[in-house]
Amino acid sequence: MIIGIIPARMASSRFPGKPLAKICGMPMLGHVFFRSKMSSIFDEVYIATCDKVIAEYAGSIGAKAIMTKDTHQRASDRTAEAMLKIEKKNKKKVNIIVMIQGDEPMLFPEMIGEAVKPILENRSIQVVNLMSSLRSKYEQNDPHEIKIVVDLNNFALYFSREPIPSWKKGAVSVPMFKQVCIIPFRRDFLIRFNELKPTPLEIVESIDMLRILEHGYKVKMVMTKFNTHSVDTPEDLRKVEKLMKNDLLVNKYLRKLRQ
Repeated sequence: MIIGIIPARMASSRFPGKPLAKICGMPMLGHVFFRSKMSSIFDEVYIATCDKVIAEYAGSIGAKAIMTKDTHQRASDRTAEAMLKIEKKNKKKVNIIVMIQGDEPMLFPEMIGEAVKPILENRSIQVVNLMSSLRSKYEQNDPHEIKIVVDLNNFALYFSREPIPSWKKGAVSVPMFKQVCIIPFRRDFLIRFNELKPTPLEIVESIDMLRILEHGYKVKMVMTKFNTHSVDTPEDLRKVEKLMKNDLLVNKYLRKLRQ
């Protein structure tokens, strides 16, 4: 069984109320949900939240909402709690959970398959992240964009909000990547992750995946062929709305929702 979980909360420090901020007339969370549901790989997609207003919106679009604690600091912790509640409710064990951040309104359904493929093909892989190329010096310096450096087998070496590798040291010819927050976990590893103590680098960088690296586990990185933009600020929202005005997927689910 493979499920998608979209963790969402209203109290974003950088952009309060972000999940329900509208893009092309629809709350951003709705775009993430409908685009995720288009993936044939999922048995179901859920929204995990601690906010009643988000749960109410989920119900209005036919999404299943799972209420979680309001004390979670990391999206992965909220996802783990939601997964256990889903298993208890359905009386069925999940195999793979794909955590889809609620600020990825431009995701394409095919990206889910790209992310899950390594787990299906290799039993030793416990968690996967998508990544894409940094396309400008602005992105490289943007602290909201999480940068990654990888080894020769595309396993993560480090995640940072700082520019890595350093362009100041002549790294302009080295590929530079950013995290795309579509993250599949094996079920038992997500539980294990949730039990691990938060780590110093995770806390200072405010990046979940560093907890995994600091405890000695590996994160497989997969290059996506799609070019997307996440939303961290109101400025990002305006930029993404311009990009999505001619998006063919938007028309599909908006038309279906109006029927």
